[in-house]
Amino acid sequence: MSEENWHEARLIPISGIRGQEEQERRATSALLAVLTVVREFQREVLKPLGAPVGKVSAYCEVTFDLGEKQPRVDGLIRVQRGKRTWTLLVEVKTGNSELTQEQVETYLDIVKQQGFDGLLTISNQLVSVYGQHPVSVRKPRYSKVELFHLSWSRILSTALRVRDHMSVEDPEQGWILEELIRYLEYDGSGARSFKDMGPSWNPLRTELRQGTLQPGDELAGSVALHWEQLLQHISLSLAARLGGDVHPVLTRRETSDPSIRTKALSKDLATGGTLSGAISIPNTIAPIRITTDLKTMDASVSVAVEAPETGRAATRLNWLVRQLKTAPDSLRVDVAFERVHFKASALLGEARNAPKSVLAGTDRPPRSFTVTQTSRVGTKRRSKSGNFVKDMEHLVDEFYREVVQGLKPWTPPAPKLAEDRPQATEAPASAAEPEAAGAGS
Repeated sequence: MSEENWHEARLIPISGIRGQEEQERRATSALLAVLTVVREFQREVLKPLGAPVGKVSAYCEVTFDLGEKQPRVDGLIRVQRGKRTWTLLVEVKTGNSELTQEQVETYLDIVKQQGFDGLLTISNQLVSVYGQHPVSVRKPRYSKVELFHLSWSRILSTALRVRDHMSVEDPEQGWILEELIRYLEYDGSGARSFKDMGPSWNPLRTELRQGTLQPGDELAGSVALHWEQLLQHISLSLAARLGGDVHPVLTRRETSDPSIRTKALSKDLATGGTLSGAISIPNTIAPIRITTDLKTMDASVSVAVEAPETGRAATRLNWLVRQLKTAPDSLRVDVAFERVHFKASALLGEARNAPKSVLAGTDRPPRSFTVTQTSRVGTKRRSKSGNFVKDMEHLVDEFYREVVQGLKPWTPPAPKLAEDRPQATEAPASAAEPEAAGAGS
């Protein structure tokens, strides 16, 4: 009997999903069930939400009585620790479904009425700052109610990070987590990753080519928001594979109010056709700076490196070049010098073969270096935005692998003790010296 067409039995089956409601019910049940079993995954998901360590139980399709309304919430998580009970409502969206203000506020009313600890929403909506919510609610009414949001991308990233970098102690729990990962990675689950730059992408590029894009244009705002989501998506992908907290770099003001950054990006798009940002990776020499020009479809990634504080100019440049042994010659190296505004630039291949020419004949020691890789992006298949997303992911991955992960900051050499001087020996007394006072007097 042939076994080629046999299907392996799965803990979370992917077949037979019919419609949006079935998709959401199955995703909710799968996630909550695994949270109650796999301790390492449980802590990584629930601890940032304020959950105590304790016995976790979860429920699906929970109905509440609000008088005229009897809303049914997708799920509920409960953690019991001693006499304390921590409870979180869970609302789930899959596919292209998005959360609405009315629905979120209805569930916040339940949280207030029942004295629960908060509401968690899960959808494919990415936010530029972890802790922010994609839906604005009335702050005076719900200011004391905790509202959390997780994207399916972040949940999958967390599961991959636990599997690959934390190791699940119990092998059966490890297999259960693997089943959840397999399910979430399946397209039919509705837990899709970030794939394109949205419907405004092509109209915006057309206006850029025609020179008709104006500041404040809604197209610019939409693409700017998707750019922020792309940086978040790249960060989550790297976090899953590297095992650390990778995140976009934001100022304090941007963190407290993400709309500030979106407006600034929209202005840059309208005035120059460019988008930019940076991501921070733990234990690397500096954040990776990412810039793209939507007029030319050129993108660049770069990292800034502080130069050594000692040594001749060529010695300081060679210190950098030695760390880029496997990097391509096509990288650009920009050199900033101490106490002058003048800068020099050259390809890495030239810096390897003729470092003095890169230094432009100046005796000024370098203050810093910037290493940059540039590539065309999104130019295939009629420049579809999905192709742009893949090209940007590949560019960042390649730059991190070939450049950033091998760079180490300069450290001054340890101070050296001076050589011990030989101690002078006491000269012997001369025979001609007079005898001690009083002798022979």
